[in-house]
Amino acid sequence: MRYSVEHKQETRTRVVAAAGQVFRREGYGGAGIDALTKAAGVTNGAFYGHFKSKGEAFRTAVVEGLEELRQGISALKESQPKDWLKAFASYYLGYKRTCDLGDSCALPSLSPDVMRADDETRDVYTAELRKLIADVAAGLPESANSAETTAEDRAIFLLATLSGGVTLARAISDPALSERIAEIIERAALAIGAPSNSQSK
Repeated sequence: MRYSVEHKQETRTRVVAAAGQVFRREGYGGAGIDALTKAAGVTNGAFYGHFKSKGEAFRTAVVEGLEELRQGISALKESQPKDWLKAFASYYLGYKRTCDLGDSCALPSLSPDVMRADDETRDVYTAELRKLIADVAAGLPESANSAETTAEDRAIFLLATLSGGVTLARAISDPALSERIAEIIERAALAIGAPSNSQSK
């Protein structure tokens, strides 16, 4: 039986989405092919019809995850050009910190496995991260001390701060401390994104 192009694309989209959730929740080492196919509701044959290996599925999930983050930021920048960073930080340190791990952000949840991945996976991760950094930098206000810190520098610092903060807040068992970390990181994120002349007032 031959499936239509649309059916194949729908299946692939479903497999990628399911793989992203499983890899976030179980980690690369804990996510076997059976778990991936079960989550996507497909057979092993259907899985291998789209991906040659688990590694290729992981690589695709990483790209899709970072692209999802980038598109989310772009949407906020368009809908709330003046307050996009506040809205993003609040959402990231609120819902994305407390949601099911399978629905968490790819940046903190998949990066540890990327560190141990092959060169091809690290190369595509690097390319996606560069695009993410550029998009965030484009939404940051001009700095009065541009000779000391560029918008790109601040974007890197912002993403690292948010990702690291969520990682710590998720890892601990104390809800109060998790909330405290989130509040501290949100203040730091907003300070990073503010023009330097406003920080000195």
